[in-house]
Amino acid sequence: MAQKYRIYINDNTLFIADSLPVLTDKIQQLDIQGFDFSAFCAGLGKSGKRNYILIGPDPKKIFQKVKKSCELIKAAGGLAESSKGRYLFIFRNDKWDLPKGKLEKGEKMKIAAVREVEEECGIRVAEREEKLCRTYHVYPYNGGLALKKTNWYRMRVKGEPKLVPQLEEGITRAVWLTAEEVPAVLSNTFPSVVDVLHAAGLLPASVITGTPAFPGAQKG
Repeated sequence: MAQKYRIYINDNTLFIADSLPVLTDKIQQLDIQGFDFSAFCAGLGKSGKRNYILIGPDPKKIFQKVKKSCELIKAAGGLAESSKGRYLFIFRNDKWDLPKGKLEKGEKMKIAAVREVEEECGIRVAEREEKLCRTYHVYPYNGGLALKKTNWYRMRVKGEPKLVPQLEEGITRAVWLTAEEVPAVLSNTFPSVVDVLHAAGLLPASVITGTPAFPGAQKG
């Protein structure tokens, strides 16, 4: 089965697939012939929350071409759950987020994920579990574009320790939320965070507008 990809550019979404996904929102198919990813991103301007798709028999090949036009940045983060069954969220740059960060030189994804959660919230991770998903996000970088690849992991924390937000990283709040409270962050968060929550089974499909029939966040 061909891999399928979802790339976020601000609030816009670019799907790469071998067929049209089932969406509740409109989607615009792009011409794959001569497609220029940098020009496409530049042309988006301030438009947001629109869906685009590139369709071809080999989605991986299309994705690799897109990746070559960007500088790849690797990051990792986690969805941490306390012994009381509540989930760790941070408030950074005026949006709800999950702790994450870039890899240090020579660092493995799974190690970086734990380090970032611990550093950004002042806690100890007792157990790192399975990888939930992988997300892709594009943003301007050094006069060009960066493609951030983030691996997300489920984590466990003993008890429910007091959280200490890392202020120097722009984190102003760190909180524990119950599963019932988690959907409230959807009005002010990033699409990639929605992917993580969906992969963790914390969101009913009915509240995820625009989610395609295939998972855009890759597990592989």
